[in-house]
Amino acid sequence: MTVRFNPAPLALDRGYSLPPSRRGLSRRSLNAGPDYPAPGLFESLTSHLGAVFDRLRSRGRLGEGDVDAALREVRLALLEADVNVAVTRAFLERVRARAVGAEVAASLTPGQQVVKIVHEELIVTLGGETAPLAPARVPPLRILMVGLQGSGKTTTAAKLARRLKASGKHPLLVAADLQRPAAVEQLEALGARAGVPVFTERSSTPPRLAKAALRRAGELGCDVVIVDTAGRLQIDEPLMAELAAVRRAVEPDEVLLVVDAMTGQDAVNVARGFLERTEITGLIFSKLDGDARGGAAISAREVTGRPIKFAGVGEGLDGLEVFHPERMASRLLGMGDVLTLIEKAEAAWDREQAEAAAEKMRRASFTLEDFLDQLQQVRRMGSLGQLLGMLPGAASAFRSVESSDEAMARAEAIIRSMTPAERRGPKLIDGSRRRRIAAGSGTSPQQVNELLRQFGESQRMMKAVAEGRSPIPGLALPGRRVKKKR
Repeated sequence: MTVRFNPAPLALDRGYSLPPSRRGLSRRSLNAGPDYPAPGLFESLTSHLGAVFDRLRSRGRLGEGDVDAALREVRLALLEADVNVAVTRAFLERVRARAVGAEVAASLTPGQQVVKIVHEELIVTLGGETAPLAPARVPPLRILMVGLQGSGKTTTAAKLARRLKASGKHPLLVAADLQRPAAVEQLEALGARAGVPVFTERSSTPPRLAKAALRRAGELGCDVVIVDTAGRLQIDEPLMAELAAVRRAVEPDEVLLVVDAMTGQDAVNVARGFLERTEITGLIFSKLDGDARGGAAISAREVTGRPIKFAGVGEGLDGLEVFHPERMASRLLGMGDVLTLIEKAEAAWDREQAEAAAEKMRRASFTLEDFLDQLQQVRRMGSLGQLLGMLPGAASAFRSVESSDEAMARAEAIIRSMTPAERRGPKLIDGSRRRRIAAGSGTSPQQVNELLRQFGESQRMMKAVAEGRSPIPGLALPGRRVKKKR
């Protein structure tokens, strides 16, 4: 036996205008040349739908023919996004039934009315309401994680444990995947990073291990047990027999199926295959931020009848979000997701640290160490492209999102390669130090020079403001007059 322990929906009352589609996120390396941006969250579908509804909004009146033409384009966009054919058909039938002959609200144009209907029906298709985790029938809360090999199941189990711990719970991870080589070691490493204990018995069987884990959870005072079960390359009878045995041993409150969103319709087929052989209470889509099409997530709820409870949106252990159908529908239509953005900011931002940094700026004593702290807080919220995608229309106003993300990563790498003394006093950095910093950060001396130049300019401007002078020659600060040279 081994126990390892290491320390409201958006208010859409502004006419349902659709901004231009969002751009994707670049994943190139720090020093790469011209990039080939990886697609963003549902970028392809958002782009197609945005183009369709932009044309609709430009029309003052809509006839039945206009609605049918628009819905044909919506149908193509959904099918290209890998949405299930039956789901697409049912969705469009509901939209058409409501759109044709419907009374238009006084505050909306006919085109905006159609967008409103599409938005509302999309929410229904995605599940309608947010589905929280079920409460424990008998403590501790027991969660069984199931899925195929390669779906991201083990990583998702650790992400869920990290999320529950952050909410005040005391989870225990159980490494019951005794089939895959290094599966136990992987979960132990992830548990160490998440600060969550991991239980396993390598010489046991999964059902006996699961029962022992429940006893150990009581001894450790854990109120949530997350069991990572074995995956297979495909759904087979031995896998299902083992799952059934573990299920009887655990008597779970939740059985969460982890599916890889990148596999498109195969993800929905996997979910349907599991449902035919065992009871599933909810779905988690991993790698959802890497799927430009998004058809699997749109189809899953309607095809399986099970809610999507969480979505994996990043590689870090913090990259697991509660799935909100109404917010996802808004993002799909380019309307943004301000509530999630606010939640990310509240979770990532240290108020005292931010106030201390602001005071240093006012005193013109802001150093590269302070700048690094600010960068890290921003990056904890996610990439700039992802954050801008949560603001209605913001991504279209910032066309250099890819380079901005890379510039932040490059700046952090450069500053981390400096000594504490160099961060506090950049004037110490001569030619040889620049070359050392460049080599340590994987950048060039020119890029180090550029960062230091930009930071020096920022310091100059902060000092000017602190002294009551304008940072820009010839431009007065509010309430002050520019002194003319005599």
